[in-house]
Amino acid sequence: MKLLLIASIASFFLLTTAHAAGDVEAGKSKSAMCAACHGPDGNSPAPTFPKLAGQHADYLAKQLADYKSGERQNATMNGMAAALSEQDMADLAAFYAAQKVIVGKAAEDQVAAGEAVYRAGNTATGVSACAACHGPTGSGNPMAKFPSLSGQHADYTVLQLKSFRAGERVNDAGSMMRGVAKKMTDAEIEAVAQYIQGLH
Repeated sequence: MKLLLIASIASFFLLTTAHAAGDVEAGKSKSAMCAACHGPDGNSPAPTFPKLAGQHADYLAKQLADYKSGERQNATMNGMAAALSEQDMADLAAFYAAQKVIVGKAAEDQVAAGEAVYRAGNTATGVSACAACHGPTGSGNPMAKFPSLSGQHADYTVLQLKSFRAGERVNDAGSMMRGVAKKMTDAEIEAVAQYIQGLH
């Protein structure tokens, strides 16, 4: 049933919303306003701001559109996205997608627990394996708009998982991430976030 749900959602995204084609060079010039938080190449120096480098363009464009519409809430990003056109979003997304993510290092004492959750989930509590949607190396699934997680800051991943769990972030297709995160313990969230930080 889970695979059927994933396939249905992926098909939905393939048949809907067409985005403007992004221009990498135009995106580079427009990215100056983003660099303070996300770094000049999308490798954010601050662990609570996400790395955008290497992220799938369609996923990034969707997040910007969700910030603009208010479907995804963040005071800073809602303001930043408010003035962006669809073309601006496509250009920024193309630029960041073309950059190379710098993978971090996982805390060694969290790797085993994090890998277990990432690759197998927790069958006792119904936590799905992250790898099912985000891939064994964290590269995601661009066709289904499932993001790349490879090398993402652990602090940022913890923030997002806890936001999904609390129902504060609601822009996940079919409530999939909310469904997973609500079954995760703080320890599982911390461990898998550390594992993701070093995943590539």
